[in-house]
Amino acid sequence: MAKSTGFDNEKYLAEQTQAILERVKRFDNKLYLEFGGKIVFDYHASRVLPGFDPNVKIRLLKQLKDKADIILCIYAGDIERRKVRADFGITYDVDALKLIDDLRSWEINVAAVVITRFNNQPAAKIFKNKLQRRNVKVYTHQFTKGYPTEVDLIVSDEGYGANEYIETEKPLVVVTGPGPGSGKLATCLSQCYHEYKRGVKAGYAKFETFPIWNLPLKHPVNIAYEAATADIRDFNLIDPFHLEAYQATAVNYNRDVEAFPLLERILEKITGHESFYKSPTDMGVNRAGFGIIDDQVVREASKQEIIRRYFRYSCEYIMGFVDKETVQRVELIMDELGLKALDRKVVEPAQKAAKEGQDKDQGNEGIFCGAAIELKNGEIITGKNSTLMHATASLVLNSIKKLADIPDKIHLLSPSIMESIANLKKNISGAKSVSLDLEEALIALSISATTNPTAQLAMEKLRELSGCEVHTTHIPAPGDEAGLRRLGVNLTSDPNFSSKSLFVR
Repeated sequence: MAKSTGFDNEKYLAEQTQAILERVKRFDNKLYLEFGGKIVFDYHASRVLPGFDPNVKIRLLKQLKDKADIILCIYAGDIERRKVRADFGITYDVDALKLIDDLRSWEINVAAVVITRFNNQPAAKIFKNKLQRRNVKVYTHQFTKGYPTEVDLIVSDEGYGANEYIETEKPLVVVTGPGPGSGKLATCLSQCYHEYKRGVKAGYAKFETFPIWNLPLKHPVNIAYEAATADIRDFNLIDPFHLEAYQATAVNYNRDVEAFPLLERILEKITGHESFYKSPTDMGVNRAGFGIIDDQVVREASKQEIIRRYFRYSCEYIMGFVDKETVQRVELIMDELGLKALDRKVVEPAQKAAKEGQDKDQGNEGIFCGAAIELKNGEIITGKNSTLMHATASLVLNSIKKLADIPDKIHLLSPSIMESIANLKKNISGAKSVSLDLEEALIALSISATTNPTAQLAMEKLRELSGCEVHTTHIPAPGDEAGLRRLGVNLTSDPNFSSKSLFVR
């Protein structure tokens, strides 16, 4: 049974595009649009709003590319501490490079990269040099003097004026960056300050997706946003400024509401007149709520996303990436909605597969791993580790055999290829275990497919795993995680390590 659709992507794309163009016209044909969330591959949105294209924002930008310049911001501190984007497993500086490549593949050029709160951090300087030597314009902005209390200093030649002006040509300037805290807002306001000094009455707005302002405060979609940002302690609330100005409720989140009085004063200081906006919700351009066509589908999808976040943060806690309070915040959210970990269908079958392996000594330091996948027809397939392969490798091979109607007793991988890989790992690489991880198994499958039509048939079914739900009883090894990411599955794991070794490669 195919997954239901709860969101009309094309309606949203049309409405969001129109809303942005209308906002540009309200100002002097110069709008700095802060892009909240991920500009490409917004998988959170596609998971909680089934039908949402994770690349709809980049499609929107392609439609507007003749009217828009792109500025990419990245916080120097994130470069220095090598902050990781969890869904891709890459650092923020690498993600910035990837984003530039992704935009170029859509024929969209980045006008400039801004390294924000730059203080000559060594890693940030290397990043700057790398970009400049590849002919990418790079600007550095230091911490704004006087921020956040001294508005007169902030809006002065010593504050925003100390930042180098970024030359742009088009009426819409999209300011984006990898993750929160990248300095997008400060860059927008700095540019507005410079524009007004040049006689251009530029404006500011914010491209928003979550929380969705015209859904109820406790709607699962909005609660899923709180779960997704539990590590930075975001929470939703009724926008008090919107309520006072319009006697109407609108949902926003704490950081925007807390920052609004200061932001309003800064904009008034820059422009010399009363702010165009009466509330932080006014600043947002967000038509996502109008794209929802099946509220029940969206509610259920959002609840599943909350459970995924619980597993992700639980794993990140034992790996040292987040604190205990982050996990507890998501647990409280689950309690509020009456959710349990086992409400995720693939969790119990994976745990059962691991338990079955405990009766056999499989030479994996006494640790038995299980994995389960829910195929798009609703069927659950499982896999477990062995001396030959990891649980995820077993899972994927079992799944594509099922999809290709290949009997279980038929092997997809050539014994000679398996033996050759085992010899390479043990006798040449010096690996402790010759068991194949998922990436290695997929390579072996592709080689087998050259001489084995059955393996070729199975390999063609790999595409059908994209978007499927997967759970493992242990945190995947690097080769397993990379393989699952490339297959495009929605992965969760129990917070257990797959090996007693502290160093895993």
